[in-house]
Amino acid sequence: MSQALILTLDRVEEVARTCLLASGASPLQAGPVALSIREAEAEGTRGIGLGYLPWYCGHLKVGKIAGDAVPVVTTPAPALVAVDASDGFAHPAFLAGEEALIAAADAQGIAAMGIVNAYACGVLGWFTARLAERGLVALMFANASATMAPWGGRVPFFGTNPWSMAAPRRGAPLILDSSSSATAFVNLADAAARGEAIPAHWAMDEAGRPTTDAARGMAGSIAPAGGHKGAALALMVEVLAAGLTGAHFSHQASSLGDDAGGPPRLGQTIIAIRAGALGATGLADRIEGLLAEMAAQPGVRIPGDRRHANRARHMADGVSVDAALAATLRGLGADL
Repeated sequence: MSQALILTLDRVEEVARTCLLASGASPLQAGPVALSIREAEAEGTRGIGLGYLPWYCGHLKVGKIAGDAVPVVTTPAPALVAVDASDGFAHPAFLAGEEALIAAADAQGIAAMGIVNAYACGVLGWFTARLAERGLVALMFANASATMAPWGGRVPFFGTNPWSMAAPRRGAPLILDSSSSATAFVNLADAAARGEAIPAHWAMDEAGRPTTDAARGMAGSIAPAGGHKGAALALMVEVLAAGLTGAHFSHQASSLGDDAGGPPRLGQTIIAIRAGALGATGLADRIEGLLAEMAAQPGVRIPGDRRHANRARHMADGVSVDAALAATLRGLGADL
């Protein structure tokens, strides 16, 4: 049996960048995405880290992602930043407008960035945490290609449509990062590929019935989180991420689960609020006190603390890559 490889986080980023460049991404596109993969691995999110790298590379090769895209930034109003991702990744588009967003929030108290014509953006906490580390409260909304039926329906119409909030703490920021669906698409796809059963609340079959068969769920619909409430969240995200930016709505976007249809042209909206803009002082200290009182109850876990603990462990020990994933990465161009 082949032993697992242990990769440092620096090596993870290098491997991801190498594979993305080999698949047709420019350095401008590959660098930020490789960094996001490093961060996902650091936080223990393999599904959107090295595990998702083959999807990124495959979609670069078939043109769902424009590897040579150059984001275009405009400022239509003092508190607004608009970025056209030009069919590239969302990560370099965000970085292209990040400083303008921060400057606008500092000057106006609140500012928003809209990204249009982008690929899906993976872990939204990667984006919001960067802003919280700069002293801002950040909200982000992103739509995805249709995998989830509206409440009462059977045909996928919404994406998993994630959202995130991050705020300053005394140390690493508070990060809330969730989807409108009961699980992420990659979790369902991975279970189907392995022939594994799934929890009954994850998905519905073609007839709209809960199923533990991942393949039936892939043919049917991912379930919304919390029933009708998750479906309502998905609609809210759709309006904020695609309605405001002019991006494709989820049901208009090409699938993220296959090679057909060209760029999905999705949207993301980020809102940044300057701490103290509404009169409160010492926000980080107040949040720290709030979380301490919350965590005083036995069994309570502060959102984001697990990812911070994972980061500390993986910075010290590296991350483990099994033989199957290592073979896949070699096939994408990585020198392992």
